[in-house]
Amino acid sequence: MGSPASPLESALRRDRAVLALVLIAIPALCWTWIVAMARDMDGPMTGASAWMMSVDWDARRVVLLWAMWAVMMAGMMLPSAAPVILLYARAARARPEVGGAGMRIHALAFGYLLVWALFSAAATWLQRVLSTRLLLTPMMEPAVPAAAAAVLLVAGLYQLTPFKQVCLRSCRAPIAFMTEHWQPGVAGAVRMGVVHGLYCLGCCWALMLVLFAGGVMNLTVIVALTVWVLVEKLAPFGEQSARVGGALLVGVAVWMLVR
Repeated sequence: MGSPASPLESALRRDRAVLALVLIAIPALCWTWIVAMARDMDGPMTGASAWMMSVDWDARRVVLLWAMWAVMMAGMMLPSAAPVILLYARAARARPEVGGAGMRIHALAFGYLLVWALFSAAATWLQRVLSTRLLLTPMMEPAVPAAAAAVLLVAGLYQLTPFKQVCLRSCRAPIAFMTEHWQPGVAGAVRMGVVHGLYCLGCCWALMLVLFAGGVMNLTVIVALTVWVLVEKLAPFGEQSARVGGALLVGVAVWMLVR
């Protein structure tokens, strides 16, 4: 029999399990639901997307729509927060504080996802407005090309703004973020997650609106946006890709309006 694990080894194993849950299991579950719903929408709509058959904007439909957006945002955005979460986990292990490293990692992820849950509420409201004004079909696709072009134009122009660049630089610099915004304890971890989530929201909210132009549950668009976000945040040429992508979105929007 091997020797019993030391407290440090046990803690490291627990931290790895927490990180696997936050960065692998949760996004995988989210993507499982996204794929199931997208495929059902292309088929009989009797499974994961059956609730969309209702045309009434009652409380049940609003809550389910918000849940759809929240799950989609978690699946798309949580992997892009991996550098900050992994760096925080390393720092948390080195700084014994109240709550333990695992709990604080969970708290950081919770704060991050809280921001995107609130964004999901705003997206739900916007979807209701677009639907009631007949700019979005019951299948959550643009009803007229001009509506899609307007969304692409807004997203493209925002990509070129200084505010976008400031938020993107913060997302691309996890060490600087940790140094500037570190707060101790579980409550501090939640606040750090919220702050990082706000930077990511400032970086990516306009890109998420592209879903309204390409189809909210269009699996190809969802995957493309997820890859786009990862490239912007993680690739060496991420800052340049944001500007190039913005110019392309504006170009496509103008082409849709004048054709």
